[in-house]
Amino acid sequence: MNILDNLKEITNQIPKDVTLIAVSKTKPVADLLEAYNLGIRDFGENKVQELLEKHESLPKDIKWHFIGHLQRNKVKNIVDKVCLIHSLDSIRLLREIEKQYKSKNKIAEVLIEINIGKEESKHGILIEDLENLVSEVEKCDFVKVKGLMAIIPKGDEESSKFYFHKMKDIWSNLKDRQFSNVTMEYLSMGMSGDYAVAIQCGSNMVRIGEGIFGKRVY
Repeated sequence: MNILDNLKEITNQIPKDVTLIAVSKTKPVADLLEAYNLGIRDFGENKVQELLEKHESLPKDIKWHFIGHLQRNKVKNIVDKVCLIHSLDSIRLLREIEKQYKSKNKIAEVLIEINIGKEESKHGILIEDLENLVSEVEKCDFVKVKGLMAIIPKGDEESSKFYFHKMKDIWSNLKDRQFSNVTMEYLSMGMSGDYAVAIQCGSNMVRIGEGIFGKRVY
């Protein structure tokens, strides 16, 4: 199937209130333009350099999402280039984002990435460290948390539902409380293989790459 057919199939399955992010990492600009011409405006990249190159050569109304692990020394490069950083995972990174956005008088909108499966191979904050991070966000002037993001452990549908429901519970708990600089607008979970299950479990933002653009060639 091609990008047009893939997008038709996916958009037919996604409710209107769920944001679709086309994960375009490693894909050529021509593929992104094709998706753009079919109506896609939210694109996700996981490497700063690649995002910056595509940002320069594609239409200015694209909303760029940074979905990869963000190194502190790269934060300064994406100020004013991304609409949402999906991968706030430490107090040290939070302080760097605050510092760099303050220097340009811009507001960073971010999601807290949670390592819901406690996997050593994955980034993200552990649930037990979440309250400390939220407390630090409340002290910021240039960082606004807009929700949570997770990449769940690989597994069957039962296992996926377990982790998605766990994330939804954490998200709902935070949503019911009052914080400075923290609102729960987005729950970003679900990718090409499991987005339908994620949506059933409460996700309102899905990140789909191969399901739109086909297999990646590294």
